[in-house]
Amino acid sequence: MRHLIFLVLCAVALPAMASDRIALVIGMGAYVSVPVLDNPVNDARGIGETLERVGFDVTTLLDIPGEALRAEVDKFAFRAETADLALIYYAGHGVEVQGENFLIPVDARVTSNRDIQRLSLSLDDLLAAVDGARRMRVVILDSCRDDPFGGALDLDALAQTPAATPGTRSTGGGLAQPSPDRGTLVAFAARDGEVALDGTGRHSPFAQALIDALPQPVEISLMFRQVRDAVLRQTGNLQEPHTYGSLSGTPFFLAGDQAQLASFDPDTAWSEIPRDQETQLASLAEAGDTRSMVGLAYMRLNAADPRYAPGEAATLLERASDAGSAEAQFELAQLYEKGLGVVQDDARALELYRAAANQGFADALNDLGFIHFQGGLGVVRDPALALSYFEQAANLRQPQAMYNFAALIDDGAIPGKGPEDAARYLYRALRTGAEDVFEVVRDNPTMLKLETRKALQEQLRDFGFYASVIDGDFGPGTQRAIRAAYGLSE
Repeated sequence: MRHLIFLVLCAVALPAMASDRIALVIGMGAYVSVPVLDNPVNDARGIGETLERVGFDVTTLLDIPGEALRAEVDKFAFRAETADLALIYYAGHGVEVQGENFLIPVDARVTSNRDIQRLSLSLDDLLAAVDGARRMRVVILDSCRDDPFGGALDLDALAQTPAATPGTRSTGGGLAQPSPDRGTLVAFAARDGEVALDGTGRHSPFAQALIDALPQPVEISLMFRQVRDAVLRQTGNLQEPHTYGSLSGTPFFLAGDQAQLASFDPDTAWSEIPRDQETQLASLAEAGDTRSMVGLAYMRLNAADPRYAPGEAATLLERASDAGSAEAQFELAQLYEKGLGVVQDDARALELYRAAANQGFADALNDLGFIHFQGGLGVVRDPALALSYFEQAANLRQPQAMYNFAALIDDGAIPGKGPEDAARYLYRALRTGAEDVFEVVRDNPTMLKLETRKALQEQLRDFGFYASVIDGDFGPGTQRAIRAAYGLSE
């Protein structure tokens, strides 16, 4: 085989010139067919201004019609692919219909559930818009409203529904619980099934708590806990914000000096968080929070940190693994494979890799592909099974797996797939910001067959990066396109 197969060894590296943090802030208040809301536009302005102050590239949309909103969300989705973090904040009416959450534009004339589904954006639309971001994806909804009328939204009843003091953004039970992918955080102004207050001041309680918390140099999971506590205090425990999702293992800061750190190695990154936040993590770990356990374990796996203690790290990862953390299972597998902090045990390592892979943990799937392709950890070499693992990881956008699978397609090893399929995986791998993939495609294009190179040029052309001849020659024009797709400007 002519191609390099990558094993996951480190975190994805990002291009220095990409917009690292982008935000789309939406405020909807001047509705034409449902009750007007007083605060969302003020909330959106306040959140947008706060995000700009802490270094985000912000697009703020106020009372925008549905068609224009969809176009702006599509543009944001494309930009998100070369961003470190993509964040969307929405304040306005939201409706849960048949288990799905919908966000209503101001011009939507809604008379039934079908109208809601046809005219509104769904939470899934917003999740898809941030999905391409390279390290962190955040969707914040200051909106909790359901449809209690069972199939036909009774607007007269909606308009007459008594509002809870000091006013709510809900007619009843709130929004449905989301199930975001790993590395994505969804924050609701109120726990699923509960209502959110609109507030009597300039901002809703949730928006005000966010405005106060966003500039603080606090790790993102701890920041949202501060927001929750502030809203509970302000509302006399009537409203409890809640977050959903499984954050990535690397700590993330929205503000302060920590937000500018260039380290993407989780061991180093967790070691750099302030000591007072380490104490908070320890308390959360004691209470059973698996991400805190994993973060503390990473600190103890940094050989340059005085807290270096692989045995303690293994104990923390065992706890988190037993509680179901796929990332903990993957990291613990590596410790058993190396014999670091534990007695070396290939069988246990393989068991843990498989446990993480069974939860869809892309790095574990890619490593299992490598193990079965080469033979390792006591398994018999099985290229067919390796291809299955690579394909699963590639479809989860694991960058090295996307290159692996594209290379295998290019070699003719994948029945039914050809140069266009290989090019799609290569293009998507470039968009993730994986430096190793970028360097191989840039520096060694002739490792790919001519037809695959042509198909990649066509991909680059289709997305507006390339405008020259499709000839498979990766000359200056194609090289510029590759750099632009990766996220580097001239």
